[in-house]
Amino acid sequence: MKNNVIITIARQFGSGGRLIGEKLAEKLDVPFYDKSIIHLASEESGIDEGLFSDADEKAYRNFWMAAACNNNIYGNRISLFNELPMNDKLFQIQSSIIKKLSSNGSCVIVGRCADYILKGVPHMVTVFIHSSEQDRLDRVIHTYGIPEKDARDVMMKTDKKRAAYYNYYSGEKWGRADTYDLSINSSTAGIDGCVDLIIKFAELKFEVLK
Repeated sequence: MKNNVIITIARQFGSGGRLIGEKLAEKLDVPFYDKSIIHLASEESGIDEGLFSDADEKAYRNFWMAAACNNNIYGNRISLFNELPMNDKLFQIQSSIIKKLSSNGSCVIVGRCADYILKGVPHMVTVFIHSSEQDRLDRVIHTYGIPEKDARDVMMKTDKKRAAYYNYYSGEKWGRADTYDLSINSSTAGIDGCVDLIIKFAELKFEVLK
């Protein structure tokens, strides 16, 4: 790989987005990050990892209420940081980790609002993975081990939480095609097909993977 390429993947629950990210990172021979970011954030900040997990993919209005008083939301304004509720402090810490990881070189990052946090970073491809409801349900039941009677409810609630988290912190629209460089239906392309499509798209966009 001639230049650093950052690939971020947002995904519907049960669409196979995490597996696609893992296979993509393996094929490109680059680091893969998802919830491991929580562990890294905990190590760096000294804050219990459980707090990050509890705050994971939740949104709170207080962040924008505090940030509205200052244009530099992610700057070094310690006073603003101290006034933020804990969940928003945790988001800022995770954001710092994601920026640091991306500055280290090529990688694949799943979730965590990474496409928004890294907006403007050169050589980034932002991807959204979706699939048919039946394929998602099958994966939720047979791969994730969620009882069939609960699967649809868990799937819908998880996506609602992801959308609320992303929309809240980014001000963008989770899952809307124009939010991302590339949106792929994994039911149509298949897991390996999605991997190949993402690589091909990156080649077309940057001509750096050849």
